[in-house]
Amino acid sequence: MHISSLSTPCLLLEQKTLDANVRRMLARAEDTGVTIRPHLKTAKSAAVAELATASKRFGITVSTLLEAEYFARHGFDDITYAVGIVPSKLDRAARLMADGVDLKIITDSEDVVTAIAHHGAAFKVWLEIDCGDNRAGIPAGSQALESVASPLLSETTEARLIGVLTHAGHSYGVDDRTAIARIGEEERSAVVHAAERLRAAGHEISVVSAGSTPTALFMENTDGLTELRAGVYVFFDLDQQSRGVCETDEIALSVLASVIGHNRAAGKLLLDCGGLALSKDLGANSFRPEIGYGVVCDIETGKPYDCAYVSSVSQEHGHVKVADETLYEHLPVGSLVRVLPNHACMTAAAYDRYFVVDSGNVIAEWDRVNGW
Repeated sequence: MHISSLSTPCLLLEQKTLDANVRRMLARAEDTGVTIRPHLKTAKSAAVAELATASKRFGITVSTLLEAEYFARHGFDDITYAVGIVPSKLDRAARLMADGVDLKIITDSEDVVTAIAHHGAAFKVWLEIDCGDNRAGIPAGSQALESVASPLLSETTEARLIGVLTHAGHSYGVDDRTAIARIGEEERSAVVHAAERLRAAGHEISVVSAGSTPTALFMENTDGLTELRAGVYVFFDLDQQSRGVCETDEIALSVLASVIGHNRAAGKLLLDCGGLALSKDLGANSFRPEIGYGVVCDIETGKPYDCAYVSSVSQEHGHVKVADETLYEHLPVGSLVRVLPNHACMTAAAYDRYFVVDSGNVIAEWDRVNGW
């Protein structure tokens, strides 16, 4: 089936581009000697996970317990739930473990560590370290690190602290590979130092986990790390392209949309993909402000049209400013375009499946899991 037969808006995934992106990160992991633990919060798809883990050779990272349950049903049993857990979710996590999942949970809270220690299940716990992102984690160098972890040294608990992890989200704030590498070193140093302190305090730290897509690709020194976590690299997006992490032709994900109107008086054409279909993420605008909510591309070649961007969105309308009026003739009402997303994770969240394509033809449909 050709993609022109699909109902719009829908999510397209280019098979060859996806394969190349996965190979790039697997090669990077092999070159560094550090295991890759792909973060499936982007794809949320068992089919993508099979590729990203080289057929389950590696464990995975998830951002919700529903994702963990979904991937467990598809045979993935080495899973890190990389969002700070709360005591009310411990029973649900324990059920996954009882079903045979090697589940790792994370926290940066002494109160939660205490709850984990008293729960009764043999949880594998990782402490989250803040390496400069200022989102979550115990600040690198904090004197509280050992005290937060101390309840897991008790002989009365089955739970154990086995790892530390961090995430250099601030690597998204630069568009220079040298700067990315510098942040990657900050990330590595922070989490390795935390592991050393916790080992000195009596914990058997076997996992030292770091990684965002930019730093996983461009950090120069991985000494002391045992794994790299990254996610958006499987698809890439304009956010990554604007920062020099990938090229436009390496973006595997796009939204297929229909031209639903010409508003010549306002100098724009309208698409049937608005804020819900594209998301309202403007991450790429920091370095490419012209992009707006997405780049409009030819349906067949996938190449961007000159100066054709989704400049604004309503709930179900994408507004494309027309710089060259020949675009009206080239894209009559009813014609189709592809729109490259700013943030693949946020855009994909609106859909329940991927239409996997090769040379303009749909070759598969892959499901994805949404929710918590």
